[in-house]
Amino acid sequence: MLSASDLVYCVGRRRILDRVSAAFDPGRLHLIIGPNGAGKSTLVKLLARLIVPDMGDVRYGGADAQTLTHRDLARRRAVLSQAVEVAFPIPARELVMMGRYPHFTGRPSAADEEICDEVMDFFDVTGLAGQSYATLSGGEKQRVNFARVLAQVWRPIVEGCRYLFLDEPLTFLDIGHQLGFMRKVRSFADQPDMIVVGVVHDLNLAARFADRLVLIDDGRVAAAGAPEDVLTPEHLQKAFHVQPIAVRNPADGGLHLIFE
Repeated sequence: MLSASDLVYCVGRRRILDRVSAAFDPGRLHLIIGPNGAGKSTLVKLLARLIVPDMGDVRYGGADAQTLTHRDLARRRAVLSQAVEVAFPIPARELVMMGRYPHFTGRPSAADEEICDEVMDFFDVTGLAGQSYATLSGGEKQRVNFARVLAQVWRPIVEGCRYLFLDEPLTFLDIGHQLGFMRKVRSFADQPDMIVVGVVHDLNLAARFADRLVLIDDGRVAAAGAPEDVLTPEHLQKAFHVQPIAVRNPADGGLHLIFE
């Protein structure tokens, strides 16, 4: 279980988040949605312990996140940020191996090498292994970074859950790779010791793939629950100022939103 209680985060005199509480179960895909500037990315950064709240706390299982050592945290928690800049030339495979750094000292083990190969195959970037990261396209860079991040938490740890945080992971990806990525994340999130929390802008992708949604509006939780309970005309009109028409996909019965 991952939980947040009464989180407050301020920048100057402005409250970016105002007493936000939420709980995230393992074995499910949790997606955070909301309008621009609502506080979605800030919430993910607080959950991932990239920043510290002014009030409230985040708990990984029964432990306060602030009490975990950096090394212990890095072995169980991985974060994919919106933009990753690499200021030096490095082959794509070496960048992916960086995801294994918390798990070894000196040289990677045979298991680390194996994991690196597995995640590169999972994201279809094996063919880029020897290519300089700087020469890759935006979409290729994003997929290599997906592999690096998942390498960090690819296999179960000895005790407790693994945590994966995704902050707008679909940037730079075309629609085919967006769908492919969401399917992979969906399958990864199904593992009983895996807690996955991400931010997405596309409400139809959120409706299609998420088990649970958290709608953030003006720094507060406006709604939380199953997609059909969160993506209601009332909630979307208030948060996004649009009036959707909800229909069911005849192929799978899933919710689909049409905006006029």
